[in-house]
Amino acid sequence: MKKTIAMAAAAGLIAASGVYANAPSAPAQPKADPAKAQSIAGGVCVACHGVDGNSPLPANPKIGGQQAAYITKQLHDYKSGARKHPIMVGMVAALSPEDMLNLGAYYSGQKPNPGVTTDKALVAKGEKIYRGGITASGVPSCAGCHGQSALGIPAMYPRLSNQHRDYIEIQMKNFRTTERANDPGKMMQGVASRMSDADIQAVAEYLSSLN
Repeated sequence: MKKTIAMAAAAGLIAASGVYANAPSAPAQPKADPAKAQSIAGGVCVACHGVDGNSPLPANPKIGGQQAAYITKQLHDYKSGARKHPIMVGMVAALSPEDMLNLGAYYSGQKPNPGVTTDKALVAKGEKIYRGGITASGVPSCAGCHGQSALGIPAMYPRLSNQHRDYIEIQMKNFRTTERANDPGKMMQGVASRMSDADIQAVAEYLSSLN
């Protein structure tokens, strides 16, 4: 399982970067300019995510400090319909590819607020699952893709450290029901399908505690 995940990650990262060993003449990727995204962040995005990406609403993700490539990918997925959300689909409608690239760079440069947690026992359970998986149900270690400190690996695996626990729970359950299906290789759908509500809640609590 871990070997399969690692191979999928490598393939996805190569595909996401657009860089191939046998295609040296591939066009260079445009350079992001976070300054150009400030007006968009302060206008379209601020109500739900805050101007610095620290959403005040626990059902909305903190995107401050998130991987730039991951943010840009999600914006493209909303626009293409690969990821569905009634509000976000409308928000991205007028965004150009350059806007999405710039927004990724802008928010990745912001500092996420500390997470909040109150249940130490649940944090301990979540850490055990995050680092070691659940052998009995075939759930792999989350750290294998999201990193030991949950800082993510661009562009496939997002930063989860500090994230709102409510948002993590919602997304995990959406993967489990396939309501969300823009994960490369259906990896998260497969993982979430093997996790109970209690497992998901524990992992979410743990990730929210990381600062």
